[in-house]
Amino acid sequence: MARQLRSDLPDGFYHVTARGVARAPVFLDDRDRRTFLSLLADCVRRFHWCCYAFCLMGNHYHLVLESTRVHLSLGMKRLNAVHAQCFNIRYGRSGHLFGSRFAAAVIDSEEYLETACLYVISNPVRAGLCARAADWPWAATRWRRASTSGVDEHTFAR
Repeated sequence: MARQLRSDLPDGFYHVTARGVARAPVFLDDRDRRTFLSLLADCVRRFHWCCYAFCLMGNHYHLVLESTRVHLSLGMKRLNAVHAQCFNIRYGRSGHLFGSRFAAAVIDSEEYLETACLYVISNPVRAGLCARAADWPWAATRWRRASTSGVDEHTFAR
């Protein structure tokens, strides 16, 4: 049976998530996380996204993005596919890394944008991985819009 088509998403803000197949890890170490952040920085530039928050966990990630509908779907396809290729090559595996397509919840107000950013960076605290959100090295809310001169890489990694 063919999967259901994704409904058209309007231009705007999104809380985006993707999880590993059967909740398996999609990041095994810091190198995997740095590779993913580099790919994310490329997608921010290439697809004209603005990333307001991110959090990389072991078996999933969260992003808060501003994008157009077309750029969100194309960019997420590239982000997940290239990360899966890099991961599979590095670990000598094949097959799917992510359990399904990414999920994207529309953020329809400024209050929800703030709530989504706080939710995303607090994910490791809720999971018991750290005491404070600021202690998790793979989450941030300090990303900036890509400028005409390109994205400042230091804003994409700690």
